[in-house]
Amino acid sequence: MYEDIVELDKVIHERMRLAMMTLLYHHREVSFNYLKEALKTSEGNLATHLKVLEKSGYIKVKKRFVKRRPQTSYELTELGKEAYRRYLSVLKRLLYEN
Repeated sequence: MYEDIVELDKVIHERMRLAMMTLLYHHREVSFNYLKEALKTSEGNLATHLKVLEKSGYIKVKKRFVKRRPQTSYELTELGKEAYRRYLSVLKRLLYEN
């Protein structure tokens, strides 16, 4: 059982990043502003965590203009989806398989 703890992905395990991954997993694509409002966090804090997820290859960033205004949105990569599913699987083993 305790060996499962080391399998928890340290990138995802941080509270804010876990919340971000959950939102991204359940929504195909979300904007920076949506994440900021949903998570009730500052732009700087959000940007820092997004950079960690991007650097890990778990999310991809999309930048475009909507009605002449820049918009940044995010979605999980296949690697990110698999990492999230694996994280939940390990968590389930820790919680239910004693």
